[in-house]
Amino acid sequence: MNYEEEDENYSLDDDEQEDENYNEAEVDVQHVTSTKSTSQVITKKSLVAAQKESLVRVMELLSVKENQARTLLIYYQWNVDKLLSVYIDQGKDHMFSCAGLTVFDPSLVTLKKTMNCDVCMEDDLPSDVMTRMECGHSFCNDCWKEHFTVRINEGESKRILCMAHKCKAICDEDVVRKLVSPELAEKYDRFLIESYVEDNKMVKWCPSIPHCGSAIRKIEDDDVVEVECSCGLQFCFSCLSESHSPCSCLMWKLWKKKCVDESETVNWITVNTKLCPKCYKPISKQDGCNLMTCKCGQHFCWLCGEATGASHTVQSIAGHSCGRYKDDKVRQMERAKRDLDRYTHYHYRYKAHTDSLKLEDKLRKSILEKAVSNAETKDQQVFKEYSWVIDAVNRLFRSRKILSYSYPFALYMFGEELFKDEMSDEEREMKKNLFEDQQQQLEGNVEKLSKILEEPFDEYDHEKVVDMKRHLNNLSNAVDNLCKKMYECIENELLGPIQFGIHNIAPYRSKGIEQATEFCAEICQT
Repeated sequence: MNYEEEDENYSLDDDEQEDENYNEAEVDVQHVTSTKSTSQVITKKSLVAAQKESLVRVMELLSVKENQARTLLIYYQWNVDKLLSVYIDQGKDHMFSCAGLTVFDPSLVTLKKTMNCDVCMEDDLPSDVMTRMECGHSFCNDCWKEHFTVRINEGESKRILCMAHKCKAICDEDVVRKLVSPELAEKYDRFLIESYVEDNKMVKWCPSIPHCGSAIRKIEDDDVVEVECSCGLQFCFSCLSESHSPCSCLMWKLWKKKCVDESETVNWITVNTKLCPKCYKPISKQDGCNLMTCKCGQHFCWLCGEATGASHTVQSIAGHSCGRYKDDKVRQMERAKRDLDRYTHYHYRYKAHTDSLKLEDKLRKSILEKAVSNAETKDQQVFKEYSWVIDAVNRLFRSRKILSYSYPFALYMFGEELFKDEMSDEEREMKKNLFEDQQQQLEGNVEKLSKILEEPFDEYDHEKVVDMKRHLNNLSNAVDNLCKKMYECIENELLGPIQFGIHNIAPYRSKGIEQATEFCAEICQT
């Protein structure tokens, strides 16, 4: 391949600039991990420890028992900062009351040898078969057991309320475990542990299928992030679908629905067929005559769709005159055809790039195998370091993915479905041209990067390998910069001035989607 003829997007002005780009690329291929991770993987084994970490913090700060700390955290969705804010601003009593916690003073109750249960209506029961909750209400153990059993089996065990009428107090965990069977107690504990994920907006289960068993915790409460679980799945933390940046979650949801349902088939039928006025089946037009005959025997006019007689002349159809086209019907058909053309345009390009993505994933694996093999068989001085080609193919994979998602983004960004009233026609056209210019530049450089990586570098001599390495590094940097510019354009010129708060997108990362680090913590002892 003649690298001298490559596009000026990544050509070098002089040798000094070339060395500078080369050094920048060298830093890039080292895959330096950020010192500050933005997400953590919580495995099944570390889930208890992660939950314990929050429990101990609340127990120490508020001087409460573990079951009380858990009840508070479940109510406040495991947001320790929010819980403490309520405590400081409104006091402990208000915080306890909202969460369903009460502190009962046993000295206010006169001890009796026998008691009555207001649920089963049994009288004179021994006090040792009765249990009093912290709210002060007492019922027999059999009634409590039945109550707990029903709630646990119904999946409502994280916040089991007292049986007393209108009492909103949460039952003590230790009492629940004591009265139910060992199997139900285990199920109850599992619900309490899983609450740390299911009731916590900062923690979500990895959506892998089959489920890997891990959860991901965000360190910072930012709007939208894409994360990579230790199982290898990359997904959007907000909507739990596959990573889809630069599409917003809403755009991606609409796009996936548009691709899988039959809406576009119906759209085509609307544009290209008319319904028979008798049997209502779609009929397409095969010749120039506007008198249509359905299989059911009904005759109708193609122009207006109304039923007619069978005979006709050049000028008219017997028993019918449809007059002029109705403007609203014409506009409706034209718009349906235009919408279908737009969708077809973007879907074709989206699919083309996703198909390339699959092939380039195989290329990535092939290059990795080739690099490892040649590092063992060729001159060690030349082939000892293959990170340059591995980095380039990873850059290709990441940028191709972004490029494919940029087409559904463009469909909704410059259509009328989401932003009909936010931009004038002139403004929409201007922004569309700006975005498409950047999109085309990125597309051209991605294709060049893909072409170079298909070369048999393992068969090249030392000089040609060094030359290929230099050009790959420069082209990789060019692609990286184009991706950055596209995201800056989306944030500052497109979504930013409109509704960036609603259509947030995950930020671009030069190193690719950050892999969540594994959560490590000693299980706290209380």
